[in-house]
Amino acid sequence: MDENLTPSVKTFIPTAVILFLVGWGGLIYLFQNSLPTVGPRWLFFFLAVLALTGTVLPAVAFLNRRFPSTPPATTGVILRQSLWAGIYFPTLAWLQIGRTLTLTLALLLALGLVLIEILLRMRERSRWNP
Repeated sequence: MDENLTPSVKTFIPTAVILFLVGWGGLIYLFQNSLPTVGPRWLFFFLAVLALTGTVLPAVAFLNRRFPSTPPATTGVILRQSLWAGIYFPTLAWLQIGRTLTLTLALLLALGLVLIEILLRMRERSRWNP
């Protein structure tokens, strides 16, 4: 019997719900009750990272469970991959504020984040002892 050592999706649900509620709830509160000055703008980016990380976390956990790798993805790996997605979209919003966001830049940024994750996973694979 093939044993999958990747954590189940159920283990990430409480974390995902907390991040989701704090992030999206904070964004709703921020949009309704603040002016777009410097402080709320930075709070927007922080809350957007939380909201998107919590939103993507169950999907990333499911994909890592569905398509296992060697070595198996740990809890830290799944959280890190979710955080990459959570950082990516607020970064695009930040670039759009300065009107510097282009499709090419968005694709290159995504490619860079994917490349960093691939290199981190390759490092883990080289240090893994079965």
